[in-house]
Amino acid sequence: MFAELFAVMAPVLAGAGLGFTWVRSGQPYPVEFVTRLVFNIGTPALVIASLSGAEIDAGSFGRTMLATALVLTLMAGLAFLLARLLRRDWRVLLAPTMYPNTGNMGLPVVLYAFGNAGFVYGITVMVTVSLFQFTVGSVMASRSGRPLRTLLRTPTVYAILIALGLLLTDTELPLWLANSVDLISGFTVPLMLITLGVSLASIKVKNLRSGIGFSLLRIPVAAGVAWGIGYLLGLPPLGHGILVLQMSMPVAVFNYLFAQKARREPEYVASLVFCSTLLSLFYLPLLLAWQM
Repeated sequence: MFAELFAVMAPVLAGAGLGFTWVRSGQPYPVEFVTRLVFNIGTPALVIASLSGAEIDAGSFGRTMLATALVLTLMAGLAFLLARLLRRDWRVLLAPTMYPNTGNMGLPVVLYAFGNAGFVYGITVMVTVSLFQFTVGSVMASRSGRPLRTLLRTPTVYAILIALGLLLTDTELPLWLANSVDLISGFTVPLMLITLGVSLASIKVKNLRSGIGFSLLRIPVAAGVAWGIGYLLGLPPLGHGILVLQMSMPVAVFNYLFAQKARREPEYVASLVFCSTLLSLFYLPLLLAWQM
């Protein structure tokens, strides 16, 4: 069992460690460029490549998206309680409570633990979280009132629609296009992991005690909420387990970037990202051992 768990975690640690070491050694890394590349090209390609030929029925796909949306909504409500317990502004804690790192940490863990069958569910959860994060999250950070415009400018949205159309009509992409999309999608997960390491190396962490305290509160709550929602909606066992796993991931690095943009205690949010990611090295193997 230990060998299986290490085989799952090793690629995650290797990718993030590579990014961390690269930056710490003084090498340049264009975070903004890579982030745009991953989210505007890599992620849409990954969504189409993973979902278009996936062995998942439209009902399970829809229920997984609904379950993820409900978990995010409930976690938003719980953010107010956490803010009162920790005596913090709810606007500071809202995004870290809602949005786990389902992308550059969650996807690799799901892929190496459950293979392509589980990866489809992992992508579905990640896509739903991304839609919330880059619409509601962008609105909260910029204080603008144009969520529809933000949604329409998110390439992943169109990738979802294309993938859904292919899935519902049982249509396959032409071979030349399928190969091209598959090739482009291949750089997404490695770059996600490397960028995670780069981001962690670039974060100045203060107030470790409160960061650990927040993580110890959020992780079991998120796992419990995800388990309850998945059970009520009757998700398939594999999808149910991956929903719990994905929503238990550490705080997403993008929450720190949004906090910087909104000027809402970015150093405190950085401590939440760092501490939750550090703790994940201990609790994720236990969660995987329970599921595998």
